[in-house]
Order: sequence, then structure tokens, then C-alpha cells
Amino acid sequence: MSNNRRLDVSPGPQIKDTPGAYPPTPGESTLSEVESSQLSLSQAVYKRRAEYTVSRKIRIKIGTWNVAALHGTEKDIGSWFVGGKGVSESLSGLSSGEKDASDNSTSTLSPPSTAKPHQDRASEVESLEDVEHQEARRSKKGPTTPLNDPGFLPEGEDVGLYVLGLQEIVDVSSAAETLKPYNDPHPARRFKHEVEAALPEGYVKIAEQQLIGLFMVVYAAPDIAPTVSDVDTTSVGTGLMGYMGNKGAVVTRVVLGEFTRIVFVNCHLSAGVEKGNLERRDWDASQIVRRARFNAVYNGAGDMEADSDSIGGEDFTFWFGDLNYRLDGMPGDDVRRLLMLHTKNEYRVENTSKRRIDAELALHVTRSSEDSNSTEDEKSSHRSRAYHRMSHTFRSTASRTTSASPQASDDLDPSSDPASLQTTLASLLPHDQLLERMRKRKAFHDGWREGPIDFLPTYKYDVGSVGMFDSSEKKRGPSWCDRILFRTRKDKQAYEEKLRKEETAKRRDEEMKNHGMDDPAVNEEDVLFEYDPANDGAADDDYDPDADTEDAQKAARSDASEDKIHLEYYTSHQRVLSSDHKPLDAIFTLTYDAADPIAKARIHQDVARELDKAENERRPAVTVIVDHHDEGHGNSHSSADDEGVDFGEVRFDSPKTRHITVANTGRVPAIIGFTDRIVSFDQAAGAAPSWLRIKFDRSTDQDRPTSESGDVYTLDPGDAANVELTVHVSDVGLVRLLNDGNATIDDVLVLRVHNGRDYFLPVHGKWLQSTFGHSVDDLLELPEGGARQKLQKDNTKAPKKSPSKADNSSTGGNDDRDRNSSEPKEASRVKWSAPREIFRLTEAIGDLTERAVAEWGMRSGDEKPPWEGDPGWPFTNISSPSLSDSEIRELNEHVREALDINTSILRSFPAETPSMQRLEAVAQTLISFLASLAGGIITESIWARLEENIIARERSKAPPTLSAEDEKAEVLDTLTASPAHSTSFAFITSMLLRIIAEIVASYAEPATKLAQRKRLEERYAAIFAEVVIDAPLPVVGVKDRRIGEARRRRVVEVFL
Repeated sequence: MSNNRRLDVSPGPQIKDTPGAYPPTPGESTLSEVESSQLSLSQAVYKRRAEYTVSRKIRIKIGTWNVAALHGTEKDIGSWFVGGKGVSESLSGLSSGEKDASDNSTSTLSPPSTAKPHQDRASEVESLEDVEHQEARRSKKGPTTPLNDPGFLPEGEDVGLYVLGLQEIVDVSSAAETLKPYNDPHPARRFKHEVEAALPEGYVKIAEQQLIGLFMVVYAAPDIAPTVSDVDTTSVGTGLMGYMGNKGAVVTRVVLGEFTRIVFVNCHLSAGVEKGNLERRDWDASQIVRRARFNAVYNGAGDMEADSDSIGGEDFTFWFGDLNYRLDGMPGDDVRRLLMLHTKNEYRVENTSKRRIDAELALHVTRSSEDSNSTEDEKSSHRSRAYHRMSHTFRSTASRTTSASPQASDDLDPSSDPASLQTTLASLLPHDQLLERMRKRKAFHDGWREGPIDFLPTYKYDVGSVGMFDSSEKKRGPSWCDRILFRTRKDKQAYEEKLRKEETAKRRDEEMKNHGMDDPAVNEEDVLFEYDPANDGAADDDYDPDADTEDAQKAARSDASEDKIHLEYYTSHQRVLSSDHKPLDAIFTLTYDAADPIAKARIHQDVARELDKAENERRPAVTVIVDHHDEGHGNSHSSADDEGVDFGEVRFDSPKTRHITVANTGRVPAIIGFTDRIVSFDQAAGAAPSWLRIKFDRSTDQDRPTSESGDVYTLDPGDAANVELTVHVSDVGLVRLLNDGNATIDDVLVLRVHNGRDYFLPVHGKWLQSTFGHSVDDLLELPEGGARQKLQKDNTKAPKKSPSKADNSSTGGNDDRDRNSSEPKEASRVKWSAPREIFRLTEAIGDLTERAVAEWGMRSGDEKPPWEGDPGWPFTNISSPSLSDSEIRELNEHVREALDINTSILRSFPAETPSMQRLEAVAQTLISFLASLAGGIITESIWARLEENIIARERSKAPPTLSAEDEKAEVLDTLTASPAHSTSFAFITSMLLRIIAEIVASYAEPATKLAQRKRLEERYAAIFAEVVIDAPLPVVGVKDRRIGEARRRRVVEVFL
């Protein structure tokens, strides 16, 4: 299972050649060959990484401890792992570190930089709690480390990374724990809590992983945490059946400073002292390497780093934990007693541990004496006599050392002293299984190193004892089960190079044999020398089988200037009493490559600038020129970035056109088109708003890029396209929003250049208030100057005016009077009794009908009048086919303009306009005006009452059919509730009666008059029923819909 924390750089496809790119220019920067994107920018920056890579140093503290699933062990974590306490200087070899660091004869490392002067250290040692009191005080409720221990090792803020590996935080021998389908997080929380309480403020947990009883957690200093990335953790089980988690490893991978990969492995390998157990430990280690997998690491260029998803390709590796390798070839009892000759000196007075040690040593001496005179097996007797001689030598030398002067003792080299701990450890290490397996290349041979072992074996002790090795019935032999190994990339590469050289030498040997170079029959004079590979090196009396191990030891002690990893110390915490294992830790100083953020930012800017320059030269480039139409001053030109497209004053149903020119000023073809603009939630999506139309002067491309959604057009270099933008507000719903100030003629178009930049083109215009789109009630409150001078709402009530007053002010003899004054006669709101616009339109239509019919009667010829061709004339037919659509629209605009500013409708036309054309323009304007009324003349509620009466009358069979007069009275009674609507309806019906009368009067025959009148009544009723009544028709059933339409026509027709 892998838990990825953060992946800084996402993988991406390799950069491909850009189609249609600029041809390469001689001397052009290679950066211009890269398509500008976030990935290519990162790649270019990464190519210059040498310019922002700096060498940094970090201290990493690694601790490992098998807590044996014992409660109370968590109380010691903070004191030994963070505080550096619990070290017995006399049993760890660190005391000799107080010698001059230049003394290379010592087998220990120089003391850490935080070590105190000798005199201060001596005074602290005197105040340190003695072993007897420490063991007597031990409790599961508190730390077991000695009181007044100042901590001899680097701790606190001196460390950049704290890496803690624990084993057996739960009882892995229990099947219930081992076979759980999940990890129990509670034990791990106890240890984390204690570690975090001991850490200095600001340290950040960057990784943790648990596998049953295995647990690893990593903390980073405040200045280190931001530089850590690509943290990944995984676990490998090698226990029961080779996969269960009672044995195995938890592994963490981090990247430090962007460039340096570090792997930490916390393991618990197979236990046991038999040969099969030894081989199983080797197998466990190989399985961990083979099966551990991480998420891959991608470098700054977006490429996956080699071997970044497994163990082996990292820059630094640390392998630690309970490796369980034992001591071979020596009886466990002999090793226990030999080591206890040293540990008993830790006790100054009698206590339980000292009595047990003395008893065992005394018992062994007695048995050794008896065994020397017995007839026991020769091999066992030899081992006892050897141990007896070693013990006797230790006692004799110790006695002489004690009686000697202090100066003499100080001058004696521990490695030359047969009674010293270093001598004893040196005699045991050749029997260490791990070192043997490394020499034989069975395990941990591929570049792994370990610091000098100057401390007692870490296993197995009586819980609560400083120096009493296992006194139980099993009396397990002491071993260095807990280890910390390390390796650099250079170490692994050196080992691989060594293997290649050996393989090359072996092939040469085989070739020589194949050529008979080892055949005695070959004439000795034909060869320069004799060579026998089997005896190669046999005469070298200086050959040391431990050379590999010694080389590793020397490399571990090498100076940081020669190696990127420097081991500061490697020791156990002998005076931690809460487990049968002693904790082990080490501090390393790493010299690693890191990115300097300031230098990288500077290079990032430089690269971005270069890429921008190169890319801008390669990208399609266009220039957008707007043809501004200054109303009254002609055309002018400017770029699109100045102010965009200004349509000036925009009126209802009056199209206005502006032009823009898009010229390809680049070196490659440009594919252009307007793309979807940015809209708010209440706006319709698309390339243009509903009131704007875009038209290019060429046909669209058939094959457009898949990334473009709309129509696109290709411009060759030097080519230019003319784009026509037309604003046309014809939707009544939009007119209402514009009149109310809830919408504007304002938007931003997006002209997209494929593989180039987007051009944002503002379009705007000034909306002129219109009489269209209002309700009847709104029209009553329009000021005397018309809709263009619509007053702001205030709290002042406007006086009402009678329709007759309104009529006199706008029609009849006063209709043609001058109303060009821009100032209204009243500054306050005016309340009319009926919409003046309807009155003025109906009166103008009546007057113009009279003139048009009269003028038609004076014509000569057989041409039929327009009302005979279409009885709906003048509301549905244009009698002058010679007029173009633009001319007809212009006539209609004259009428609407007169309504909006309350000027004479008749004077709004050019003087040469015939009466027939004037009539048709006013009539069509009336139809569109009535259709735009919000709520209509007969509103939905009024129509509901009318229809209810009609339906009731249709269903009732008792009363006779109403007369036309009664029907009119019923309609008028219903409209009485809304006087303005009733008056408006009367204006319309009166106009229609007048038109019918004028047309019918042009006929001489009574029968023709009657027939023509009938046609006109039916047609006018159908036309005006649709625009006067604002109520929905039935949507289901054709029959019901026809009945509804007939009822509407009847309401109008009864008045005609």
C-alpha cells in the first residue's frame, strides 16, 4: 500500500512540433523550438538547474527500538530519541571521544558539536543518578532514563530530520494481532504524542507508516519542512506465508531540496538462531527491496526519474530496525558472562542485578574448575578453558589497572588493553552474522555501510536492568540485533563497478583457459609468464578476509569533505530500562544538492522572458482596427484596445452597423473567429449577445480546429478580413429590460486567434427610451415630452388630464404645431386618462386613410385598390412593391421616433412621401405597438371574465341569443373596471369603423358595399384580436383552439 503526500510536478506528454510554426531562423535561440506552456517553461528552467543548485547540509537523526509490546516504553521515547539521554559513556565507547579529533588511533567517532567541555561534563556525571537508584525507581508511568541526565548527544533544534523506527508496538506473536485486516492506530498515537511533546516547537510531521507492529514517523525542522516534497510511504509484509505483517518493513521516500531523494527503511526480520532462520532473514531483506514500490518522482522537466519508484536509485538510503542477526560460533552463556564482566562495574553497591551478575560469574568459575578435571567432551572443555582464560585475564588486568596511577590508565590505548570493552567487542564482532553475510555477499553487500560498533549488544536484557543480560530459563545469547545501515548512490555505483570489473576479469580468465594458456604442454618461451587463476593471490600473506568490512568502517569514518555522508555517532542507550532491547540511534550529516529558491526565481523570470519573446515571434498575430462612425462627423479609425465598438444611439427595431478590420500582421497563417464570451448567470451564452449579429466578408473554414467551437476563418500573412457588426433590438422582452434599466447595450466580444492571443472587443451603445414595451398604465405616466424624457419616479402625484386635452395637444389643428423644444412643460409627473400614443396613432391612421382613399379615387386606369387584394390593408400589406426593406424600415422609424419624443406624426415623414406610404407605415407601427404592450389592451384577467360570460351564455339554452348591442354592452361593462383600457379599446374600434366607412364609401353599388364591409370587418377583427387581447390560447386540441380564436374575433367584430 502506498500513501502519496504530494507530487510537485505532474507528468505530461513530450513536446511535439507545433503545426504551422515559424520556420527556424538562423541563430535563433533553441528555446524558441519549445512550445510555450507551463511544462515547457519548467523544462527550460530545469535545463539551467546547475545555476540555481547549491550545496547544503542537514543533520538526520535515526533511532530504532524494539519495544517488545511493553507498556511504558512510550514514556522513554522523548528522553532518549529527542533528548539524547540514557547513554552510558563507559559502555558505549563515547567517553573516549573526548580525545582530540585528530587522533586517528581511536576507534570511536569524535564527539558531536554540542558536547560540553570536559570539566563541565565531569560535574554533570557526578550529579547523574546511579544505576542502583535508577533500577529501583523504574516505573511504567514515567521515563526510566537516569535523573539529572543532561543528554550527551545532539538534540533539539540541532537536527533537521528526526526519523524514528519502532518494532513490536503490538504483540506480533499474537495471531489475533497478526491476522487483523487493519492496523490498530492507538499504540502508534501514544508514541507520537510523546515524541511531539519532546520536539522543539515548529517541527512538522511529514510522514508516518504502520504495518501491524512496525511503525515509522518522520519529523522535519521548520526550515526544512518547506523543502520536502514527493513524500511517499509503503509497507512490505514478509511474515507468515511470506506476506503477513508480523515481519517485514515500512518504507518512506522523501525528496529534499527538489533534487535529493532519500529512502528510510524500518524493518523487523525473521528471528531465530538456526541456519534456516539466517537464510530467511536474507530472504526477508531481498523481498523488501524487490516489493517496495512508490509513486514515481518527476523532475522539473516533467520526466520520470530513473528507479524513483523503488529502492536502489535514491541518493541516500538508511536501513534500520531489528534485523535479528545473531552471533555465530560462540556459546550464548559464554558471551553473556564475558560481557557481564564489564556491565557489573556499572553497579557501585549491591542490588538485584549486581547480585545476579555476581552469582552467574561465580557459578561459572566453579563449573569451569570442575570441568577442567572432568572427562567431558574435548570441544566443550576447550571452550570453557578459553572463556576461563579470558575471564582470568580480564580480572587480572583490571586489578593491575585499578592499582596503577590515573595517568597510566589514561595513557593506555583501549584497543591495546586486553581488559577493555573495545577489546572484548572486537573479539565478538568476527562472529556477527550480519558482517559475515555482507562479506559473503549474501545480504546487504551492495554498497551498504555501518558505523563502528563500540557499544554492547542491544539484545537481550532483563527488563528494568542496565547490564543484566537475559537471566530467564532460555538465557538467550547477546546479539547486535538492532542495527542502522546506510548507503549513498556513489556507494552502490562503486559496488556495481566492482562487479563489472570482476566479471571482466573472470571472462579474461576463461579466454586464457580456452586458448590453452594454462596448458603445461605450451612452450614456456611462448609466454611471458605463467598465470594460474586458482592460485591468484594465494601468496599474498597480507590478505585480510575482513577487508571489505574494514573498508566500510573506514568509509564511515571518512571526513565529510571526502564523502557526502558523515556519521557523527552511532550508539545504544544502555540506561533505558523499559524493554529487553536497548534503543539505538545515529546522527548523520548529509551534504546534498538543493534548489536555491531566490536563484531559481530569477532564472525562472529569465527563461519566461526568453520563451515569451521566442513564442511571440512564432505565434499568429493580428491587428484589429475599428471603423468608428462619429455621427455627424463621418468615419475614423482606431485600434480595438482604445474604446471598442461604439454604436452611438440605439433605438428600437432600428439596426445599426459598424465595421472592424482584422489584419494578419504575423508570419504564419492565422485562424480567427469569435468564441464564446464570458457571461454572468442571467446572460445567454454564445459568441455574441442576442441583439448583435456578426458577419465576415468570407466563407467559413470547412475544417476547423477541434479546440474551436464556432465558425473560424483563415487569414494568410498580409491578408485582412472585414467584419460587420450589426446591433438590432427587436425583441420586446429586451426592450422592456432596457426601458427599465435592467439591461444595457454593453458587452465584450472575444476574438480568438488559434494558438495566439485572445482579443477582447468591447461593444456598447446608448439606449434611447422607447414607447414600445410598456404597459397601458406605464404609458399614462409618460411625461409630456414623450418616452425620451421619462421622468424619474418620485413621491409627487401628477394631475390627471382628460383625453380631450391630450387629443387637442397632439392631433387635429394642433398636431402639426412645432414641438421641437427639448424641455418638457412640466417637471413633475403627468397622469393621463388614456395612452396618448394610441390616440395619436389611431387619429393619424384615420386622417391618412381618408387622404389615401381619396387620392386613389383620382387615379386613372384599371389597377385595383390595395384593399381589394388584401382586406387587411393597410395593416398587413404594402401597396408599393418598389420600396425596399430598408426604405420601409426607415418610414417606420419616422413614426416610432415621433411617438418617442411626442412630435407630429404627420410631420415626421419627408415631404415627398405619398399618403399611401405614410398610412401603411403608421398602420404597421400601430400593430407592432399594440403587440408590444405589456398585458395588452384586454388583459388576461379582463379576458377571463369576458370568456367566462361567453361560455356561460353558450351553455345556457334558456335565454335567446344576445343582440349586437347587448354584446357590446357586456364587453364595455367588463372593461369599465379599467378605464384606460376601455378608452384605448374605444380608440381602436372607432379607428376601424372610420377606415371601413372610408373604403366602403368608395364603392357605388349597395351589394358591393355590403360585401366589402363584411370582408373588412372579419379581417380587421382577426388582425386586432391577436394584438388587443393578451391571453394564452388553449394549447391542447385544435377544436378548442379554433373556438377560442372565434370568441376573440367576436369581441372585436361586434363593435364593427
